[in-house]
Formats: sequence, structure tokens, C-alpha cells
Amino acid sequence: MAPVGYLSKVFQASEEANRRAVLRALPARRGGQVLDLGTHRGDFTVRLADHLGADGVAGVELIERHAAVARSRGIDVRIGDLDEGIPFPSQSFDVVHANQVIEHVRRTDVLLREVRRVLRPDGIACLSTNNLSSWHNVISLGLGMQPMPMHVSDEIIVGNPLNPEHRWGHRDHGRTHLRLFTARALAELATYHGLGVESIRAVGYYPLPPLLARLATRVDPVHGAFLVGIFRPVARENVVLYVPKDETIAPKSAIE
Repeated sequence: MAPVGYLSKVFQASEEANRRAVLRALPARRGGQVLDLGTHRGDFTVRLADHLGADGVAGVELIERHAAVARSRGIDVRIGDLDEGIPFPSQSFDVVHANQVIEHVRRTDVLLREVRRVLRPDGIACLSTNNLSSWHNVISLGLGMQPMPMHVSDEIIVGNPLNPEHRWGHRDHGRTHLRLFTARALAELATYHGLGVESIRAVGYYPLPPLLARLATRVDPVHGAFLVGIFRPVARENVVLYVPKDETIAPKSAIE
């Protein structure tokens, strides 16, 4: 089998392993109101709601044609750009889920603040994303190639011929990866915005298939392919930002 063909199959299997890891990380039959960010057509949203025994399920999706399919499945989907916030009232949800979403968002501070805002005090947030420190990213850099999930164009995927999507056009508006996280960065930024870390686990270990990857991530979780984090609302840390003496911090209103 050609290397790219093998990697393509491993990538697809690892993405499904990541979805299953999300379900394992969340409490079964918890009930309550569930929000899925980046709903797309609702395929995984339905699985998520069924696992949680949700009393109601809502979503936010950027593209109307995908949202329409999700609505046909009984999901209350609002059209919105997560860079601009979450279009639901504060403390509306018991579970907020975002799988493979945060890497597409430029204003990650807005996203995490908004997740904290719409969560109920005893709620749970589940955030999953690519792991910047995955071996396939580290090795790609060492070979002078672009890490596979790190995009440089809004139109085409370039820079790594081992990527199964090399030279593909992006299928949808908003599909470009803008921010990639290590587990440490995800934990620190979430905590800064009032989302305390309950757990962050690695899933997948390229180029290994899921069974072997599960063993590898137990030994070396730092270099797994995906991160699955569980967070709960906490008081926001008092973070003192470093600013050189000859500079000042712009007022928050000016930044946003």
C-alpha cells in the first residue's frame, strides 16, 4: 500500500477513535441541555445527544446548508460565526461540546469566554482539537515540511506531500486551521477564561492504527494526534499580563 493511502486510512480511523474518546469522556445519561459548536450536518451531534440522554440539543453552525440538514434531525441550530460569540443566553447549557472546532477560530479568547458564559455552574465543556506536539507535526517540521493540520492558505492545502489532502482545496468556507494547541496551551488558556481542567487525554498516535495508538498514548501522551479535554466552570484566574515599561495595554473594549 502506498504511504499516502495508508496514512489516509489511519487518519480516518483516528478521527473516529477521537469521536469515541469524546463520548467516553462525557458522563452517559447525564441529561440536561446540550450545545454542539460546529454542528455541521448533525451526524455526531445526534450520537452525542443520545449518549448524554439529552433533554434538548442545540447547535451553532457557520454554513446554512449544513445547518438545514442538522435541523431536519431535530437540532435547534443557529447560524453564527464563533469569532463573534455564541448566540444563546448565559447559563443555558449543561454540556457544551466542540470537536475539531477551536483550531478554526481566530478569536479563541472570545470562544472560550463564551463557552464559560453559556455553561451552567455545574456544567461540563468538552473541547477536542489537533495536538500541535504530535509526532507527525514535529517530524514534518524536522523534514522541512508543513505540519499537516497547520494551514497557510484559505484556498488550498500545501507544504507536505505526505498529507493525504495535499493540494486539495478547502471543502467549505471556514475550514482553514488558524490556531493549533499543545495540551499545555489549551489548559492554560481555558483556565484563564474560567474553565478549570478536569482532564486532557491524547487520542491517536500517527502513523499507528487506533489499537496500537491507544497503547502508545498511554506511554507517551505528549505526542498523541488529538487532545480531548474536559473542563468545568471555575472562578477566572487573576492573570497579570507582562507589558514592557514603554508600552500600555489597550482597553478591553478597544481590543474587542
